[in-house]
Amino acid sequence: MITRDFVVALSEQLNEPAWLRDFRLCALDVFLKLPMPLWRGSASAEFSSIDFEKLVHTASAETTNWHIPEGLGLDSLGGTNDANLAYQSVQRQCDQIGVICLPFKQALQQHPELLREYFGTIIPPTSTGDKFVALNSAVWSGGTFIYLPKGVKMAMPLQIQRKISSGSAGEYQRTLLIVEDGAFVHYVEGCSAPIYTSNALHASVVEAVVKKGGRCRYTTIQNWSHNICNVVAKRALVYKDASMEWVDANIGSRLTVKHPAIALLETGARGEIISFAFAGKEQYQDTGAQIMHCAPRTSSKITSKAISKSGGRANFRAECALEKCAEGSNSRIDCGGLIMDDQSHAEAVPKILDESHGSQIEKSLNVEKINDEQMFYLQSRGLSREDAMMMIASGFLEPLLKELPMEYAVEIKQMLEVECMN
Repeated sequence: MITRDFVVALSEQLNEPAWLRDFRLCALDVFLKLPMPLWRGSASAEFSSIDFEKLVHTASAETTNWHIPEGLGLDSLGGTNDANLAYQSVQRQCDQIGVICLPFKQALQQHPELLREYFGTIIPPTSTGDKFVALNSAVWSGGTFIYLPKGVKMAMPLQIQRKISSGSAGEYQRTLLIVEDGAFVHYVEGCSAPIYTSNALHASVVEAVVKKGGRCRYTTIQNWSHNICNVVAKRALVYKDASMEWVDANIGSRLTVKHPAIALLETGARGEIISFAFAGKEQYQDTGAQIMHCAPRTSSKITSKAISKSGGRANFRAECALEKCAEGSNSRIDCGGLIMDDQSHAEAVPKILDESHGSQIEKSLNVEKINDEQMFYLQSRGLSREDAMMMIASGFLEPLLKELPMEYAVEIKQMLEVECMN
């Protein structure tokens, strides 16, 4: 049961400072007052079925493994099969160039001033009106803190694998990523869970700050089991001439609600969101993107592809707002959906608010269904029905996959092939 006593005991168990305990308690008050979300349309029924009292809320609800990406010439640093060795290798590389990359518990002990300055300020639980952000803020227990000093550029991606380790789990992970002036990092997280007989909830919060001239790419490869309800809040603040890129591949889970956001706060700031979602039998993918242009001559791009099959639902909500001060900015929205049978549904929902002058906005929205003529043509060339559907799906995704490093594009295609064959 999520009570004040539970939150205090959790904070004491993690040996947290008083300011963080008070932050949790404030978030708990918000969580208890807010109703379950209704604005997510047909996802509301899924949310209303979540019984918070039956979920297991523990101080360590996830398993986190560090990996060194293959093909990057780092074999001498250690193998990916040994998580501790891989973590030590990554940590050594970070230490040599001054990068901080630590679990939150260690970061609180070693860098409390940095965490207190930024933690919970990009996505504050008291002002978002999101019950799941407030829940995460009250009972989170795992996560990562990454800090790149001024001018430091990581030559290799930081890659982490997260895994829900038990059924009926409530997993509340947080990530805080700070990129100082002129620095660069590519952070990659993989998310997975075994198939359990009971349902689980994954409610995470990701906060990022990219300062003047910096660049951050944050890639998520999600392959949850089909009994996971996955709710993610992600937001980045981007300053002068800096760049932020959210890249999401959303496969698996019974329900995913994820709308990464970017606030372009100063002149020359750039933001890009690349999203792919697959919805199969009894799956609902409510993904999207939010871009806020809050300064002149900023730019953004949203690219989304969604596939639905076997009765799955895939919705993409693209929101772009240009304030009065964002004159001379430009934005492009390119959303596509592919429906693979008569039982499935895909929808692209754009929302554009332009109060600026002299800005340019382009949008391309297209939802199509595989038709009998396409299937007949491919099958007449000797392809099975399954291979024909996979070929069409791969062609549909090709423009998006070109935006990704080869190893991640290959991984997504392999996961898609498994889903399409089910």
